[in-house]
Amino acid sequence: MQLVLTIADPAIVCAVVPHGETAVIARLLTLEAGLVGAYVAGGRGRQLRPVLIPGNLVAGEVRARAESQLPFARLELVRSRGPWLGEPLPAAAIVWATALAAAALPEHQPFPALHSALTALLDAVCAAPSARGWLPALVAYEVLTLRELGYGAPASLPDAQDIPANLALLDRLGDRLARYALAHRHSDVMAARAILRDRLGRIG
Repeated sequence: MQLVLTIADPAIVCAVVPHGETAVIARLLTLEAGLVGAYVAGGRGRQLRPVLIPGNLVAGEVRARAESQLPFARLELVRSRGPWLGEPLPAAAIVWATALAAAALPEHQPFPALHSALTALLDAVCAAPSARGWLPALVAYEVLTLRELGYGAPASLPDAQDIPANLALLDRLGDRLARYALAHRHSDVMAARAILRDRLGRIG
């Protein structure tokens, strides 16, 4: 029986891994089905490479002949985050936030609150004039990730204007993420977070 997932609400590209000569395996955070891995033919080609950038919003269709088969996806770009990947601090935030979702979330389990939070964070990173405008959203996203996965997190968040307090909480969250949410593969993913935290240190 063929399974079809139509991505009505934009999905977030969270990770892209080369597969063969021209294809990729893309991991997409969808609103209805959660994290979905899919084979994208020609994903490394000139037309699709700019579409399959972590942080981008895409729409399209994901098909599989059976639940055990890796789905095939046909995707089109809804919104690009590409222009911000040339800026060191926004790029580090986009890379870390999407990598966290790709590494920590189980596949095919909906997390609508996380989908909304990650979308809002990416929008803030691309719209705010500085990291001070999106740091609270980053902290809230990490807290929500821990809560949604059942690992517990602080009950309250610092005031959005209190940058030192937000950075302090970010530091405390790092240990919990590495120990619990990313325990199975935290080294490479946490390296992306370390780069982000180093760059954030310049605003504290």
